[in-house]
Amino acid sequence: MKNYIETKSSNDLTRKTLALVLAGGEGSRLKNLTEWRAKPAVPFGGKYRIIDFVLSNCVNSGIRKIGVLTQYKSHSLIRHVQRAWSFMRYEVGEFVELLPAQQRIDKEWYKGTADALYQNLDIVRRHTPEYVMVLGGDHIYSMDYSKMLYTHAQSGADVTIGCIEVPRMEATGFGVMSVNKDFKITKFTEKPANPEAMPGKPEKALASMGIYIFSTEFLFQKLIEDHDNPNSSNDFGKDIIPSIINEYNVQAYPFVDDKDEPAYWRDVGTLESYWQASLDLCSITPELNLYNRDWPIWTYQAQMPPAKFAFDDEGRRGQAIDSMISAGCILSGAKVKRSVISSGCFLHSYTMIKDSVLLPRVEVGRNCRIQNAIIDKGCYIPEGTVIGEDPVEDAKRFYVDEKGLVLVTPKMLGQTLHFTR
Repeated sequence: MKNYIETKSSNDLTRKTLALVLAGGEGSRLKNLTEWRAKPAVPFGGKYRIIDFVLSNCVNSGIRKIGVLTQYKSHSLIRHVQRAWSFMRYEVGEFVELLPAQQRIDKEWYKGTADALYQNLDIVRRHTPEYVMVLGGDHIYSMDYSKMLYTHAQSGADVTIGCIEVPRMEATGFGVMSVNKDFKITKFTEKPANPEAMPGKPEKALASMGIYIFSTEFLFQKLIEDHDNPNSSNDFGKDIIPSIINEYNVQAYPFVDDKDEPAYWRDVGTLESYWQASLDLCSITPELNLYNRDWPIWTYQAQMPPAKFAFDDEGRRGQAIDSMISAGCILSGAKVKRSVISSGCFLHSYTMIKDSVLLPRVEVGRNCRIQNAIIDKGCYIPEGTVIGEDPVEDAKRFYVDEKGLVLVTPKMLGQTLHFTR
């Protein structure tokens, strides 16, 4: 077996495309997980950050000209991108370029997704792309963008929007579109209270994935018009897309798998969706396959030893069942079930972790019981701690959502952060 990965080569279309990743979001619905970091920088899947998925999709699709637009508490995100994504060579037109909010036009920071691009128009022009792909930096999925790009070029569309079927009442947090038989978008509503159902599918709605492909000159024209409109909130979903539906060719691109069924795509914007998407990875055959050698998820990896499982005594046996255990972890007589244990965690004897997500460098003392919890990076859980069994007691110390999911951070434990997030 070869010891290297062969990604899709660039072709004429992908070489003419600039991908811009919107990664400045606060992610306030993730509560204290984003107190010290932007949402795209939140760890996920044991060893990755959320932003690694969209960047990996770009590289694996042959798109190697990438800009990452940052704003909210961006230090952790910038540091990760510099460490993980500096392997490409600018000399041959391959790069991941960081574009922080820097008041390039006036004294305002990025006011919306469209304004973020407008403030960097001079940088976009410098790269002279034929197509601009706008991507959200905070979703979990694997997608070959080159197929969508080819469809956009062949259709002659001014804009193509990636979309996916979702349960109708779950679409209230997305842009929802209506299409005709040729997948031309006839209506687009941002975050409707009562989403419109798909024809023939009364319980489904067609939701925007936050993926837009623009023909470049058309994008420039609309960004300038939007900036000059004093009534605009300078947002793609709220302003630009609804304003062009009737007069221009705006196409929908359904994201489906080989069986023409909706493919795996998750917006991990709430604690529950983040927790559930994490535990999905522990399934026997998860919908998102992190073990696909033909579509690797690239990231920065600290040099850590393999995971270690210690002791084999009754009641004191290091073991993990239906779980993901990352590099550098030690299960010293602890038991883990249906959980994701991130890099560098240490679980001491007689401890039980169940249906939980532990972010990197968490240490759990002896005789602890933790279930239905998210433990933030760098926490030390004292010996004998019980989390997830009594919502009333948990709420006195930690954040507990309406379904009893518990979030624990070092600050809640009265601990000092000894390293960056």
